[in-house]
Amino acid sequence: MITAYVYQTRKLSIVELDIKDTVPANTLWLDLYKPDDDEREWLSRYSVEEVPEEDDINEIEASARFYQNKDGLHINSLFPQRAGQDIKSVNVSFNLRKNYLVTIREDDLGLIRLLRNYLRLGRIDSATPQGLLLALFNLKVDYLSDLIEDIYSVVDGVSEQVFDNNELDDVFKLITLQEDSNGKIRLSLLDTQRSLRYMQRYYRQELSEDNLKDLREMLSDIESLTPHSQFIFDKLNFLLDAAMGFSGLQQNKIIKIFSVAAVIFLPPTVIASAYGMNFANMPELEWQLGYPMAILMMLGSAAGTYLFFRRKGWL
Repeated sequence: MITAYVYQTRKLSIVELDIKDTVPANTLWLDLYKPDDDEREWLSRYSVEEVPEEDDINEIEASARFYQNKDGLHINSLFPQRAGQDIKSVNVSFNLRKNYLVTIREDDLGLIRLLRNYLRLGRIDSATPQGLLLALFNLKVDYLSDLIEDIYSVVDGVSEQVFDNNELDDVFKLITLQEDSNGKIRLSLLDTQRSLRYMQRYYRQELSEDNLKDLREMLSDIESLTPHSQFIFDKLNFLLDAAMGFSGLQQNKIIKIFSVAAVIFLPPTVIASAYGMNFANMPELEWQLGYPMAILMMLGSAAGTYLFFRRKGWL
């Protein structure tokens, strides 16, 4: 699907394009969502270089994620996306050209919809493709900050559940989920930082003073968010160690109970085994009070062992 965002006289017009159409005049943003081969071929008619494929967008090398060619500046950036309680990372390809911005993506992205609504409502006054790209990155940094705050609140709740015997399984699952989410948030922060620094270093001449100011503010925000992400990592590791330690203590208590029970019933077992051998020369077998006496001996030996353990403080 090809969508053109035409921005003229402070008004935004959203135009759905077909491969038979041409790029409208005053196009500020050209968005390709899940483009097929025909749509990529259509874009190639307006490009000097090759249109990046999906595999190219997902490359992790810096040379493949940030570069410039005859079509302008190319940036492949990771964006966070909520998927239920989980967070997934979505790669978006940006091609910042002289007259408009081109985005290629394979997933529906909430921040793209938010940017579109802000443009429609006039909450973002971006008359240049550079300003539009930085506005989207600014929304991304704010969203990452919100996600970190959400994890903070979840971690506080986990701290209270660690010592609840009935919820340890849920605690382990929740800690694992939050650790994975925090890792994706941190990766997105670092990726955004690399993208902005590349623009600051190699695309500086194309940016206005306002653009450079916004860029520096975003870099400062990222630097302030990174320690929070590291703190969450440390906190989650502590909670995981605490939960595993507490689980081990509970298991040790159970094993201790079984061990003590085995020792307590050992003397009665010896007595019962002795009188269960049925040798011919066993006077007690003919004794009328032999059976009650054996029962009393077994109970007494068990009680004596139990009292001995209590006196030593082992119970």
